Amino acid sequence: MNLSLVNKQIITGYLLAAFLLVFISCASSQENDELPIVNSTRIINFSGYEWVVRTTDEGKQGPGPNYFSDSEENVWVDDDGRLHLRVVERNGKWYCSGVILRQSYGFKKYVFYVSSRVDNLDEDLVGGLFTHITDDEEIDIEFSRWSDPENQNSQFAVQPSFKAGNKERFDLDLDDNLSTHFFDWKPESIEFASYTGHTLTPEADAIVNTWMYTGENVPPHTDERVKINLWLFRGASPANGIGGEMIIDRVEIY
Repeated sequence: MNLSLVNKQIITGYLLAAFLLVFISCASSQENDELPIVNSTRIINFSGYEWVVRTTDEGKQGPGPNYFSDSEENVWVDDDGRLHLRVVERNGKWYCSGVILRQSYGFKKYVFYVSSRVDNLDEDLVGGLFTHITDDEEIDIEFSRWSDPENQNSQFAVQPSFKAGNKERFDLDLDDNLSTHFFDWKPESIEFASYTGHTLTPEADAIVNTWMYTGENVPPHTDERVKINLWLFRGASPANGIGGEMIIDRVEIY
């Protein structure tokens, strides 16, 4: 047998195997850009995007900790395409709600058009619009009085929010259900704003609050996800005894 021919075949085999390995690795990397779907996953389509509906089954998880349910009683999209998140009681347990965007978008402007009175949420409820990588790499717009009825009801925050300069609290005082909130996430800064009405070109009296963050905790773009949730602070039962709801008309990312 011609040894030179054998060696060429062996080398060709090694090169083919290496090519296949690289191809499979690249394909896997591309697939990791989206959260995987398994049989138990509930996926909803909202505002032109796919979202995973969060569930903790019968265990509690953070934030809170709380029970999160993917029941249609907790999370649904109505006939007008609006997302509803509810905190409800079933069989003596309070179930919170949340959705997670399947795809990571990185440094972008994230706009949330809210269609409910998030300024009037129960004092123990927290409504969150945010990106999350880890608990210390997170950008938050949150509506809550944090179990103190005397607290202001809204905040912009960059985690860790306990650090000086990483949080801006304010009062959102609405006349109707409509408000607009965004953060514009860039490598060295994050611009936040909240307006009354559904607009990105507000009149002066519609500007509730704006904030520019340029501190050291701007998160990197790695594999973050946009999340929207409604949960109970420290897992406490709502003071009003009936829970609450947050409605999002649409989300824009650009």
